[in-house]
Amino acid sequence: MSSSEQLDRLESRFEIAQLPSRYAMALDARDLDALVALFVDDVDAGTQGSGREALTRWYDGVLRRFYRSIHLICGHIVDFVDADHATGSIYCRAEHEDGDGWYVITMRYDDVYERRDGRWYFVKRREHPWYSVDATERPGPEFIRWPTDVPLRAAMPHRMPTWRAFWERGDAAVPARLSRRP
Repeated sequence: MSSSEQLDRLESRFEIAQLPSRYAMALDARDLDALVALFVDDVDAGTQGSGREALTRWYDGVLRRFYRSIHLICGHIVDFVDADHATGSIYCRAEHEDGDGWYVITMRYDDVYERRDGRWYFVKRREHPWYSVDATERPGPEFIRWPTDVPLRAAMPHRMPTWRAFWERGDAAVPARLSRRP
């Protein structure tokens, strides 16, 4: 890799690293314009269609389901596919006010990034929950207690092949001793 390619890679890594932080702050500020500007202009917004206007409608509906929130992120990993495409994962602990409840949800986001016209964007984000509970409770046995009207189930850590393989290599009785819901 040439010096200019190395510099480009470092600059790209820095710009990509800003995306999850900007995302978290825009969510918590309810700044939909800043939020959707982090995504490619032809983003797939699921049932809302495609494009940033569709994504704005989707996020507007999601963010009206709770009053306050704070999204804390850490552990960002980025892997480059080529000079203009990358994937990444980042952990998030989010807290949401919903009526009298204060709910904590921990998750991992898996992201796809693309550089267009010299700027990096999200192509897509997928969240994979570990657990969700009221802040006064411990996780389990179901691991997901909020939101009650969304079919959400704990996907983590079971979706990680190395995690599954680790427990499969050991005594099969141990997970049941360590967790109410292995």
